[in-house]
Amino acid sequence: MTFASPEDAGVSHANRNVAILVLAQAVLGAQMGMVFTIGGLAGQSLASNACYATLPISLIILGSMLTATPLSAIMQRYGRRVGFYVGSAGGTIGAVVGAAGLYYASFPLFLLGSLLTGIYMSAQGFYRFAATDTVKPELQPKAISYVMAGGLAAAIIGPQLVKVTSDAFVVPFLGTYLGVVVINLLGFALFGFLDIPTPARASDTTVKGRTRMELLRTPRIAVAVICASVSYALMNLVMTSTPLAVVGCGFETDNAADVVSAHVLAMFAPSFFTGHLIARFGVEKIVALGLAILGAAGVVGMMGVELENFFIALFLLGVGWNFGFIGATSMLASAHTPEERGRIQGLNDLIVFGCVTLASLSSGGLMNCAGGTPQEGWFTVNMAMAPLLMLAGGALIWLVLRPTEEAL
Repeated sequence: MTFASPEDAGVSHANRNVAILVLAQAVLGAQMGMVFTIGGLAGQSLASNACYATLPISLIILGSMLTATPLSAIMQRYGRRVGFYVGSAGGTIGAVVGAAGLYYASFPLFLLGSLLTGIYMSAQGFYRFAATDTVKPELQPKAISYVMAGGLAAAIIGPQLVKVTSDAFVVPFLGTYLGVVVINLLGFALFGFLDIPTPARASDTTVKGRTRMELLRTPRIAVAVICASVSYALMNLVMTSTPLAVVGCGFETDNAADVVSAHVLAMFAPSFFTGHLIARFGVEKIVALGLAILGAAGVVGMMGVELENFFIALFLLGVGWNFGFIGATSMLASAHTPEERGRIQGLNDLIVFGCVTLASLSSGGLMNCAGGTPQEGWFTVNMAMAPLLMLAGGALIWLVLRPTEEAL
């Protein structure tokens, strides 16, 4: 994994930084698989109304949305390391408060812990951008892909830890949240080795770049934001309801953990070659392929509720997310200057996670309240993917058909 030649200044920084971010994605990223696997089940046991079962997951994403812009500003001013420390601190505190909510059977307290956990989720979203900070522009897609590939280990570690910890105490799932505390504490040690220069502050005589609105009006950036938002929102819409659907259709919690594990593996396994595919075929084609695979996942999900349907649908959902989201991230990274980084990356994640929050909030209502049975709810969740896929597909076609000079 080399991103610069030995004679280049900062080669060790580039290689080491990417390696650290891969490890962070692998180890710290495991907590997201853990909380997403059990968040809805724990919420269902604490909430007075089943329609609110996925609210804890929604609040994680809401917390991520609310902190994306402040975290981006912190990283722009104080550096990536400080921002990632803040993320690990948020994950630690969120897990402690969530554990307290489970211990005292307090749904509001559990929701507060979920909201704080969103601080970590927001910080994790910047790992992919940090990977591009010290590598050559032509290697940025590969750097992003390698960091995202670190999620492979997270896909194995997270759900397996759920199996080990979910019943470790009398209070269900308490051990899982205590495990999340340990994982976040590891992050403080890990990020001490990160070495990414803090961006120089702009003076009155330096070019400060485009405003946020000017950036959003840039066609390439606008389409990148739309495709990233749709890819992530649809993945979350279906994945949030999956544990509820699997258990509701007569299977066990361990089955739900296995389905989520297969899904997360599919999310990150393609990352080893996604960057190469983008370099060879172009980012637009890879994003389009991702959207098509997401559509196929919805079709499989509507075809039945056997265990194999869940596995196949969630596997396709993960692969589609990978191509769509990494492709959109690469598209965005190539469309702004270093001076504009803090503005557009934070704004991008604010919009992305805003859409994901809405998708997550909708997921519980569609699953538990849109139909009379879990089977009907699961069908509705998958059917809801269609309008957003048409939106993203239409935006991508519009970009491709524009003259090159107008799309930048």
